[in-house]
Amino acid sequence: MLCFASNNDHKLSEVRALLGPDFPILSLREIGCLEELPETRDTLEGNSLQKADYVFSKYKVACFADDTGLEVEALNNAPGVYSARYAGNHKSSEDNIKLLLKNLEGVKNRDARFRTVITLVGMKQVQVFEGVVKGLIITEKKGSSGFGYDPVFLPHGSSKTMAEMDLNEKNRISHRAVATAKLTAFIKQHPYSF
Repeated sequence: MLCFASNNDHKLSEVRALLGPDFPILSLREIGCLEELPETRDTLEGNSLQKADYVFSKYKVACFADDTGLEVEALNNAPGVYSARYAGNHKSSEDNIKLLLKNLEGVKNRDARFRTVITLVGMKQVQVFEGVVKGLIITEKKGSSGFGYDPVFLPHGSSKTMAEMDLNEKNRISHRAVATAKLTAFIKQHPYSF
């Protein structure tokens, strides 16, 4: 039994599609965890570990958690670990995008990267997996799929933003897909090690 420490239906869909039917993943709701998970660390790695460890300790279920941040070079890698609440604790993607575009007005260097850190916590060990996709922040939103900053993130080598891609296209290149592929490979090679 393996739980993904997220109540974000978009993330759950992405991860379940990546892992496939051989690896059924339980959501937080399915294990009875309805509370807000702690995310008080100042790094993606710290938050990822904190969430997975909380679920494992309280519910005794092997668990993996992710934390993802958009790191914009010209903004000293902001919003980074604060990506979800960049424009405030109400966690509005719309407001976050508006603030990001405002902070990049007139800035030529629009290089950015999405970075996902997944931490797997189980009985025997803790494993960490990272995925990165590099790209640019465009000047206006394009596309209606995806979530978060996807409408303004154009991956290198692509003519589509993350929000213009369907789930299969996105899962071939995304930061979460890269980290999840590493997680999946580990689970396949070590099915009883967690």
